[in-house]
Amino acid sequence: MSLPARMRERLAPRCVAMALALVGAVAIAQPYTTPPPPAAPRPLAIAAPSEMKLANGLRVIVARREGIPLVSAELVALAGAEVDPPRLSGLASLSAALMTQGTQRHSAPELAAAAEALGGSLDSGAGWNQALVSITVTTPKLDAALALVAEVAREPVFAPDEIERIRTQTLDSLKVAYASPGTLAGLVAERLAYGVGPYGHPASGTPESLPRITRDDLVAVHRRTFRPDNAVLILAGDIAPDAGLALARRHFGNWAAPAEPAPASPVAAPGGIGPAVAVVDMAKSGQAGVVFALPLPERSGSERAVGAVLNSVLGSGYSSRLNQEVRIKRGLSYGVSSTLDARREAALFRVAVQTKNESAAEVVGLVQAEIDRLMTEPVAADELAARKLTLIGGFSRSVETTAGLATAIRALVVANRPPAELKARIGQLEAVSAADIQRYAAAHLGATHRRLAVAGEASAFGAALEAAQPGLVTVGQDALDLERSDGLSRR
Repeated sequence: MSLPARMRERLAPRCVAMALALVGAVAIAQPYTTPPPPAAPRPLAIAAPSEMKLANGLRVIVARREGIPLVSAELVALAGAEVDPPRLSGLASLSAALMTQGTQRHSAPELAAAAEALGGSLDSGAGWNQALVSITVTTPKLDAALALVAEVAREPVFAPDEIERIRTQTLDSLKVAYASPGTLAGLVAERLAYGVGPYGHPASGTPESLPRITRDDLVAVHRRTFRPDNAVLILAGDIAPDAGLALARRHFGNWAAPAEPAPASPVAAPGGIGPAVAVVDMAKSGQAGVVFALPLPERSGSERAVGAVLNSVLGSGYSSRLNQEVRIKRGLSYGVSSTLDARREAALFRVAVQTKNESAAEVVGLVQAEIDRLMTEPVAADELAARKLTLIGGFSRSVETTAGLATAIRALVVANRPPAELKARIGQLEAVSAADIQRYAAAHLGATHRRLAVAGEASAFGAALEAAQPGLVTVGQDALDLERSDGLSRR
C-alpha cells in the first residue's frame, strides 16, 4: 500500500538527510589510505602424516585431522600417462576413467548409487605419474567406502559399451579443446619441450590415437599400473593411523602383485623434436594462444620452494609481474599465468597467454623480457615478501579441507618426496631469498631452454614473430599430429 502524497512530501527531506548522514559516517569510518600490512604466517596446525606398509608392498599414509568426522581416501597408482605406448596416447587416462564404469559385481549406475548412499562420490582418473580412485565420506562410512575403492581398483570389467561411450565423450571433448588456440598452443609447446619422450604426448590422447585403443590395451595397462607394490593409500581426516592401517589390511591385504615388474619411472629429460618455436595456423581464429614450456630437473624440497616463489612472482595471481605488464598496463589479455606442473622427480614450467592475433608477437616479447629480468635483477624485498605471503596463505587454505590435504600429500608422493615434507613447506617458502630466485632462473629458465608455441591466425603475427624468432616452423591446424616421431605435421 502506497503512502499518501502529503506524508511522502514530509518524509522525503528526512530520508535524504539520513542518507547523507550514512554516507558521511561511512567516509569517516575509513581512515586508512593503504591496506594494513599482512600478519606473519602461522605454522601449519596439522600433525606430520604417518606412513606404514602392508606385506604386499602397499604404502599407507594417514594424515590425521580431528574435529570433523570426515575422511578423504585416495588410492594412487604411481604410473600414469607417461607409460602410454607409442601411438596410443590417452591409454592410461581412458583406462582409469573406465574403472568406475563397471566392475565384476556392480554396473556403473550401481557403483554411483552405492557411493551416493554413503554421502560421497566415487571418482577415478589419471595424469602424469599417477592414476587414482578417490572418495570423501564421514568417518563411520569409511569402511564401506574403502570396499568400493578396492572393488573398482581391482575388479574393473572394461565393458565394450562403456569403452565406446567414454571414448566418444573424450573425442567430443578433444574436438572442443582443439578449437581453442590456448589449448592447442599448450599441447604443441609440451611436444616441443619433451619431444618423443614419455612426457611429449597429450595425456588425454589425440583424435588419431583414441580410436586405436582396444579393450586388450586397457586391461593390460590397468594390470601393470594398479598393483599393491606400485600404489599408495592416502587417508586424510578424522582417523587414527592404527585404524587406517587396519582398514587398509581389511580391504587391500589380500591384493597380490602380478609376476611381471611394475612400470619403471621414465627419465624426464627434455628431448625437443627440433624447432624451439612453432606456429599452428588456425584460419579465422578469433584470438591467438601463446605458451612457453620449460622442463625442470629433479628438485629437492628447498628447490621446489624456490621454483614455487619464482612462479608466484612471475605469473601466479593478479599482482604477478606478467599480469601487471600484459593485462593491467597494456590491456593485451584478460589474463596471463605461469604454472609449475609437478611430475615424478621433475616439473614443467609453463607460461600461457591468450591475446589478439595482432598482438601475439608483442606478448611473446613481453614474456621473454620478464623471464630475462628474473635472471638479471634481484626481486625487490617488498615484492618478494608479498608474493611469499600470498603463496603461504594459498597453501594453508588448500590443506584446510580433508580433500585438499590428501591432494597435497599425493603431490609429494608423486614427486617422490617424503610426506613429512608437508610440515616443512611454510618454512621452506619463507626461507627463499632474492638470490635464490635469481640463481634458479639463471640455471633453468635461460633462452636455450625455452620452447614456444603460438596458435592462431598466422597471417596476423607470423612475419613479426619470425623476425624475432628465426627458425620457427609453421604447421596448419588440420595437418597437426602430436604423436609423430619426426615432426609435428602429417607427411
